[in-house]
Amino acid sequence: MVPGSDRQCDCSECSATHSEKICEPRLALGQSTDYGKPQASCNLSDRDRFDWHAADCIDTEPILSRIQNSPYHPRTMRPPTSASPLANIAPRRVCLIKPSALGDVVQTLPLLDVLRQKFPAAEISWVIRSDLANLLEGHPALAETLVFHRTGGWRAWRDLLKTLYQRRFDLVLDLQGLLRTGVMTLATRAPWRVGLETAREGSAFSCNYLIPETGRTVPAHARYWRIAEELGLADHPATAHIPVSAADASSVAGQLAQLPRPLLAMHAGAGWVTKRWPVEKFAEIARRFSGSIVAVGSPGEASLAEAIVTAAADAGRPALNLAGKTTLKQLAAVLQSVDLMVSNDSGPMHLAAAVGTPVAGIFTCTSPVLSGPAPDSPNGVRHVLISADVPCRASYKKTCPHSGPGHLCCLADLSVERVWQAVEQLQTQQTLIRRPA
Repeated sequence: MVPGSDRQCDCSECSATHSEKICEPRLALGQSTDYGKPQASCNLSDRDRFDWHAADCIDTEPILSRIQNSPYHPRTMRPPTSASPLANIAPRRVCLIKPSALGDVVQTLPLLDVLRQKFPAAEISWVIRSDLANLLEGHPALAETLVFHRTGGWRAWRDLLKTLYQRRFDLVLDLQGLLRTGVMTLATRAPWRVGLETAREGSAFSCNYLIPETGRTVPAHARYWRIAEELGLADHPATAHIPVSAADASSVAGQLAQLPRPLLAMHAGAGWVTKRWPVEKFAEIARRFSGSIVAVGSPGEASLAEAIVTAAADAGRPALNLAGKTTLKQLAAVLQSVDLMVSNDSGPMHLAAAVGTPVAGIFTCTSPVLSGPAPDSPNGVRHVLISADVPCRASYKKTCPHSGPGHLCCLADLSVERVWQAVEQLQTQQTLIRRPA
């Protein structure tokens, strides 16, 4: 059957007529293919026929030669203007594989409502890293979360792969694109295994369809939203639903109740040293702000948060250190309750943007265009993203390649004054009345 239609497929491997609208678009890289008429072959009824080692015996030279001379996308083998093969499928079980990191998970969250809208009867699962699972608990669109323990050892890894196989998913979306998620994707034996063009470490070979226009030159938030566009729901609201319990909301409200407004959340941490604007500069912003400071972060970032709180207190500003003292859902409640946020390029920055809080985002070794939140938050307030102005900015280097005076020059280049101007701009433009903490 041709994917997404009721026609019987005309490939030589399949002679059956199927009632389902799901079959594997196995555009075989090792077969002779007329690029003007891509062939789809179906093995819906025989998942165990999949050759786990097929990629090892492919002669890529003639394939690459034909791809270079073809007007079709090298992985999807279809013209950019043709209809998406995902638009008309009807999966019963869907798996979204996006274990980490926090910012990427947050930017992927809007797809859950899209999947529920597109497939109202489907069971939707999400493979998520254990330390981020709390963010997804209780989401109305999810049937389950499948927890990935990164340091769980061989037994935990084997059990996860076994579970993925046993669930018999019809559609799998690998939005991580790494070797381990490629193995997860293969383990499902799903007829539709979809990935992004940013897939690396060989994970693309686990997919039988890569979403076009999802390369590294596409902003991350837009890249994930290409899934919605392929499903025909580009106009669906791109909002992230984070279910916060009444108990968590009440706990957060109690902690913030004694702080006079406006409330400024600050996050001085980041996963890479090249993304960490100096904490002394955050402290200066805290001293200048006429309101209360709420420092947030992970347990490992508590000392950074304490430095900010101390600086604020020395300047007579009320301040609260919540680093390491909240769950992810409680952190979402905190960020939704404050008036604005100053943060490095990090997960909490994306979480604040997702709940509609105006963000002054600091970008040194990453690009505000490629890695920042969408320009507008859900409540219509625009974020202000500040980038360093040095030749090596947005290099995406986890460690600085320069030594001597040029070492971490992007951090030194971005001045307190520029970030403070962003804070003032956010305060000026903010016209919506925030809910009391």
